[in-house]
Amino acid sequence: MASFPDSVNENDIGKAKFIGELLVPVAPFDQKSGREAWTVAFAPNGSYFAWSQGHRIVRLVPWTKCLTSFSVGHGGESTNPSSPQRLSRQSSDGSLTAPGSGEPREHTIDCGDIVWGLAFGSSVPEKQSRCVNIEWHRFKFGQDQLLLATGLNNGRIKIWDVYTGKLLLNLMDHTDVVRDLTFAPDGSLMLVSASRDKTLRVWDLKDDGNMVKVLRGHQNWVYCSAFSPDSSVLCSVGAGKAVLLWNMDKYTLIRRLEGHHNDVVSCDFSPDGALLATASYDTRVIVWDHHKATVLLELGHLFPPPSPIFAGGANDRWVRSVTFFPDGRHIASVTDDRLVRFWSVEERAPQAIASLPNGLCCAFSVEGGVLAAGTRDGNVHFWECPRSVASLQHMCRMALRRVLSSQQVEALSIPTPLQDYLTYRVM
Repeated sequence: MASFPDSVNENDIGKAKFIGELLVPVAPFDQKSGREAWTVAFAPNGSYFAWSQGHRIVRLVPWTKCLTSFSVGHGGESTNPSSPQRLSRQSSDGSLTAPGSGEPREHTIDCGDIVWGLAFGSSVPEKQSRCVNIEWHRFKFGQDQLLLATGLNNGRIKIWDVYTGKLLLNLMDHTDVVRDLTFAPDGSLMLVSASRDKTLRVWDLKDDGNMVKVLRGHQNWVYCSAFSPDSSVLCSVGAGKAVLLWNMDKYTLIRRLEGHHNDVVSCDFSPDGALLATASYDTRVIVWDHHKATVLLELGHLFPPPSPIFAGGANDRWVRSVTFFPDGRHIASVTDDRLVRFWSVEERAPQAIASLPNGLCCAFSVEGGVLAAGTRDGNVHFWECPRSVASLQHMCRMALRRVLSSQQVEALSIPTPLQDYLTYRVM
């Protein structure tokens, strides 16, 4: 079995530039379960990077500190060709800056249990709580508020103030592991949690963490969820080949997407909301037109691909995580074959690859210059992303697709080739 199609020469595929890593000091005997970095996350304003470094600990590091340590300039361009740097220590008080300087501080947070899910949330004051009948609130979130939600092994969700490291809320309703968390990107501080108790729960942090709704539709563990950029649609994936789409205005199930042959473990929307990428243990990433429930592209990680009945047997090629590049034209995936792949949505073979033993998760920095990936060792590795200049055509397509669904594009009186391009049938 091969990692790439016969038509592709592995030596012709670019090698992504490794720029640094964040290491967790580990004693030689400390090899037991619980030290995995299940989640990595970037703050929406680019100020912080966070990762679950195992054994109940979450570490928050100012992202500019990472870039400086890695000798990486603005946008991920290397400013120093020397060897990659490592950032593995902090000062005794947990601060990377002088007290009173007003600059971001590093925090190490003990969450009290193994951390599976992480998500940053930022507030927009004009986005009011959906619970309009309640006038008094314990917390008033301002525009400069930045929160971190942590999903724990015991089913609890803890909400922290990023700038102080203070615990604000302790949300209790799940009955099993909280596997994933995601905030609505509209600044409303609506939080969705995905759990092994087979449910998704919607929380309103502007209403002091009130639970708004329980979404039931999965027959087994829920692994991951993601909001569309306009916050109107939620995708959730889990065990049992399930890809579910939810209307987040009405909290109703829109449809199920059928196409994967094994557990689906990761999902992400493109920045314009037109595309949805899902990653599965069936060794594939599928790129969907979720508006029409059609498959636009399959990105294979095993060749020849396994037949559906054996799709779970190739467990050295299980895809663990997928994420969209902010330009909407590129995707990254992490797989059990010890590789990270950088894809173009216009190609069926990777643009670049990088070595990553024991990879579990990945995320792009806000500006898109760097990919972070967490591992079973609790460490995080970083690469510069392959760069290309987006065409004016593509930028116009993204601008249009942010406000129009596939069906609305097809209703326009425009030539068929242009319709195909705008609906990504032609990439």
